[in-house]
Amino acid sequence: MSQSWSCRPVPIKIRLGDKTLLAPELWLQVREVSLDDEVPPVAEPEPPTEALPADSQGFLIRSLGVVGRQPVLRKQQGFLCYVPSQYARYYIDMRQSFDEYKNKFSSKTRSTLNRKVRKYAEYCGGGISWRVYKAPEEMPEFYKLARAVSRITYQEKLLDAGLPDTAEFLDEVERLAREGRVRGFILFHQGRPVSYLYCPIDNGVLIYAFLGYDPAYMNYSVGTVLQWLALEHLFEERSFRFFDFTEGQSEHKKLFATHNIQCANVFFLRTSLRNSFLLHSQKAFDDFSKSIGDTLHQLGIKTMVKKLIRSGGVK
Repeated sequence: MSQSWSCRPVPIKIRLGDKTLLAPELWLQVREVSLDDEVPPVAEPEPPTEALPADSQGFLIRSLGVVGRQPVLRKQQGFLCYVPSQYARYYIDMRQSFDEYKNKFSSKTRSTLNRKVRKYAEYCGGGISWRVYKAPEEMPEFYKLARAVSRITYQEKLLDAGLPDTAEFLDEVERLAREGRVRGFILFHQGRPVSYLYCPIDNGVLIYAFLGYDPAYMNYSVGTVLQWLALEHLFEERSFRFFDFTEGQSEHKKLFATHNIQCANVFFLRTSLRNSFLLHSQKAFDDFSKSIGDTLHQLGIKTMVKKLIRSGGVK
């Protein structure tokens, strides 16, 4: 794996009645499997062989490639093994030309994408204004414009998953820019930022970290337009191996990806009554959240809520 272990606090959620509580955080050794690690998928995750520091309660491996569906909770080699999420990790193979990439789409899909770009260009008066940011001196402007969009997105309003609004994050963005390891993109309408895309770079792999758009422009597919323009630019750079959409599934990722691999987030915790209680509590919380989501989906409410949020109906 390309990244070394880092010791981080990981929150555990417990549900008591109608309340959700945060238990004391578990300090774990954490690392994420990168697309360039070339680690073959495993049929059964095994605990790492590294020594576990005395002040750490276990390991968390994110985006581990797996074969087949994994048991959610079991004991394994002296550890409590918990697999809370299993998902398809979508990515784009960038080791080709943009023309070759476009051939992966059906003629109907290519026509739809081109039509969306033309529609927005016509709305803008005939041309599309957008910009790439990568130099250190450019990043404060990018961050200011991206934050202006992020604060009105449904990701930030509902999920608290917008572009971080902290000085520490901006410092990180500027550091990555000094190292040549970041790309930022802004789409404009009459000088107003309407969509942003933020991609840090790790060993030639572009990370799909944040994408957001102004819900007032939803009918013009500005998120899709910016993604398409950004990809064309990135392919032309000929500097990258993969565009990693990371964890989580969406129609957007499925549309643009060329490949996907089955992955899982895997915990290995020391065997103890406390850790057993915390893991079973987290599993109960996850099961409850999934059951609520499934119920809303069956009733059609989940889709309605998402559409309402994205259209700006939820303040």
